[in-house]
Amino acid sequence: MTKKLNHFLFLILICFSAGLVTTSCSKDKNSTPEWEWDNDKTPNSEKPRYIWVDAAANFPDFANSKENILRDLTLAKNAGFTDVVVDVRGTTGDVLFTTDVVDQAKWFGAWLPGGYTKVERTATWDYLQAFIDAGHSIGLKIHAGVNTMVGGNTTSLGSDGVLFRDATKREWATQLLTTSGIVNTLDKGGSEAKFFNPVHEGVQNYLLDMLEDLAAYKNLDGIILDRGRFDDLDSDFSPYTKKKFEEYLGYSIPNFPADVMVAGTTAGNLPATLPPYFKQWLEFRVKTIHDFMEKARTRVKTTNKDIQFGVYVGGWYGSYYGVGVNWASPKFNTSSAYPAWATAKYQTYGYADHMDIILIGAYAAPTRVYGANEWTVQGFCSKAVEKIKSDAKVVGGPDIGNGDWATASDAVINQAITQSVDAAINACDGYFLFDMIHLKKKNQWQYVKTGIDAAIETK
Repeated sequence: MTKKLNHFLFLILICFSAGLVTTSCSKDKNSTPEWEWDNDKTPNSEKPRYIWVDAAANFPDFANSKENILRDLTLAKNAGFTDVVVDVRGTTGDVLFTTDVVDQAKWFGAWLPGGYTKVERTATWDYLQAFIDAGHSIGLKIHAGVNTMVGGNTTSLGSDGVLFRDATKREWATQLLTTSGIVNTLDKGGSEAKFFNPVHEGVQNYLLDMLEDLAAYKNLDGIILDRGRFDDLDSDFSPYTKKKFEEYLGYSIPNFPADVMVAGTTAGNLPATLPPYFKQWLEFRVKTIHDFMEKARTRVKTTNKDIQFGVYVGGWYGSYYGVGVNWASPKFNTSSAYPAWATAKYQTYGYADHMDIILIGAYAAPTRVYGANEWTVQGFCSKAVEKIKSDAKVVGGPDIGNGDWATASDAVINQAITQSVDAAINACDGYFLFDMIHLKKKNQWQYVKTGIDAAIETK
């Protein structure tokens, strides 16, 4: 037994004998031994600062140039970032790392001065390994970001991805409940990502095999799953998912999908009267994603026990049931906080305890950095901490190039970038910024550096 522990036990015995446990021995930093409180709060200087690198948006710079990768990672390092999430499975579902499971990405669409343009990759070197090598050479940790439940994408440049190339995978595509009936996403049309059906066992095994190959990169610091979810509330209404839902319930549903959901229902705007199986349907969906995440963690950690495993999710928990995800701790009582849509079992399928880290998209407007509630940067982060309950590290921050950030003045955005560091890093376990391309386009590195420097110096 250590000398400090002996001293602590001695103090407790004295307090109990004197009947002073609630006074002299209360958790007051001014009256307890200094050693007991050394690790009470992690200094901001020790909290990670993550920057995301979207595959498509940054492809013109990085697809064929290791020099550009090192150049921009150096900018991130000098601005104060400690960790980089490099997107290696973009919106088509094709990949930028070595695997025999999924096809290599040959091109992505990106916005160039001449418009939305196809950018092709002609280089043969390993894209992910180039980021690992460059990042580690300057002291950055590198995490692989994965668009998880996506199997294809359609834009003005055409369609690509395994769902379009392999007709045998058509049954993997999600089927959507529309006002015109149930429609396969591949038949819906429009420029958008084409999601898998997360319930499908074939989809899950395909993705787990891919993640095993990704985890085999021995120098990779972490894996962050993005879009580890259903497409939206209208997904998935295939016969396959109906059968799995009925197996979950233990009996058949006589009137599907009407007894589950009315077409056109949207998250955050539910009708006053819900179909009889709606809440159990939401419960089934979050169980599906919970169980997949549990399998994914096991597969990743079995391959590489030292790698960090985590997810990116949106901070708007109050409507996140729409994509079938409960990213809270299973200790968080969802039905008590959200009785309108959560069953008592909903909280059972919170998956935070399977994560090392959860990146929170605190995607509030640049004029809403500070605040206590959702839809402020600070509020998104603090509310996430409350729901995750120390099961995983919580790192949050803004998207500085979309929504209101795309239309606000440069002066407003620049100030908001700086303030967002303070708001997020002091409300949770670190800072997260999406996306590198936005800092590069307007050369706004100095504003995030000012925020990081101030946060480190004052806390």
